[in-house]
Amino acid sequence: MQLSAAPYEERLTAPRTWWLISFLVGVSMALILLPFGTLPMLGGLAGGTAVAAVAASSYGSVRIRVVGDSLIAGEAKIPLAALGEAEVLDAEEARAWRTYKADPRAFLLLRAYIPTALRVEVTDPQDPTPYLYLSTREPERLAQVLRTEPSA
Repeated sequence: MQLSAAPYEERLTAPRTWWLISFLVGVSMALILLPFGTLPMLGGLAGGTAVAAVAASSYGSVRIRVVGDSLIAGEAKIPLAALGEAEVLDAEEARAWRTYKADPRAFLLLRAYIPTALRVEVTDPQDPTPYLYLSTREPERLAQVLRTEPSA
């Protein structure tokens, strides 16, 4: 039996500039420890860079997947049968749904460094969540997958 791949999978990685910032945090730590000598300075560079890189990596390691009959967004797992219409949001519309149009009950998988998003209605009457807001670099593709996947 051959396992099929997920019809959609995306990892929302941190932007490249965050890795530069991680290195600059390490340089800052090295400068702080410079008066104590060369070894503490090098330790500060390595340790500060490593801690900042781990923080950037963990924040940027969230995934959006459609597997079987579920949409998995971060730690949330939602059956496709509970989802309604998907609306592709361009950068301007996504900003509006993150700010003044936002509903506090909505599930937001928000990454500010990703300008586009997908808004998916939740049709389950027992779920108080009105919609999902998913930051994604490929909102059209995710919407297409959600439309074509069979709901159980």
